[in-house]
Amino acid sequence: MVDILTWTLVAVVATAIIWRGSGLLERASERLSAYYELPDIVQGAIVVAIGSSFPELSTTVISTLLHGEFELGVAAIVGSALFNILVIPALSGLASPTPLQANRDLVYKEAQFYMIAVAVLTLTFAFAAIYHPVAPEPLASESRTIQGEMTRALALMPVALYGLYLFVQYQDTLEHETEVDKGDIRPGREWGRLALSLVVIVIGVEGLVQAALHFGEIFETPSFLWGITVVAAGTSIPDAFVSIRAARQGRGVTSIANVLGSNTFDLLVCIPAGVLIAGTAVVNFSVAAPMMAALTAATVVLFLMMRTRMILSRVESVALLALYLVFLVWIGVETFGVIDWVPNLPPAPA
Repeated sequence: MVDILTWTLVAVVATAIIWRGSGLLERASERLSAYYELPDIVQGAIVVAIGSSFPELSTTVISTLLHGEFELGVAAIVGSALFNILVIPALSGLASPTPLQANRDLVYKEAQFYMIAVAVLTLTFAFAAIYHPVAPEPLASESRTIQGEMTRALALMPVALYGLYLFVQYQDTLEHETEVDKGDIRPGREWGRLALSLVVIVIGVEGLVQAALHFGEIFETPSFLWGITVVAAGTSIPDAFVSIRAARQGRGVTSIANVLGSNTFDLLVCIPAGVLIAGTAVVNFSVAAPMMAALTAATVVLFLMMRTRMILSRVESVALLALYLVFLVWIGVETFGVIDWVPNLPPAPA
């Protein structure tokens, strides 16, 4: 019981540290975006999204390099992506004084490019299983496992796509004009605040990863479960605060663009980052494919909701929260062996 309380406290403190770091990051990102005269959709999809995704990037690198848990990092990224797609737009929609507004650029560029990102990462995992197969350990419970080694060459595929994404966003800045007063913005100080926020966030992420690993040992459950729930929710806090605050200010496009841009960065950069640094990592495609399918389904649901009248209503927001609850219940019953829809999801010990 003492261990449970101790690591619960660590998780809470780590989350608070991430929250504090995200506050510094949000202020610096917004002021730098104003200083460099970036349009709202680029601000949300690039500057704020990359900054608020730093916890996810840290999770992949820390879990892979320091703890040898690439699967924990991937679980945290996919869980965070699902949290971003379902929970953050829902909370933003409920916090907004009016129905959350979207526009055609957001729906037809950001959302559809994000769908391409999901497809490319899934193909990358598939290529790892096809061209670099890894034989599973000879256990009966793993007889259906399909594993592959993800190499640096394969990891560069999604990174290259993110390069294309940056190019597309850059084109939007060429014709943008703004009349923002930049007199009180000191870019050097804001860059320093941004760097400090990243250090604070890394400290908080390490605490969350440690808590997830110890929860797995205490409750005799796989780290995958805690990565896709506790770590995922904790690292999504910066995205949540940024998007909710933008929604309250009536900036629906920035709010949703942050979510989609953050997820695009998570999938195309954060997951490959661990592989690029470590050299190789083993991917369990038997688990990765169903998780990516769930992420695709959630993305399609949000896309359809935004496309209808270009708004996200309160009823639709509640529906998104309900879908996330269904996902959590599904992962829980899968982990404890109640159902077996995901072949070889790491089971909880009997």
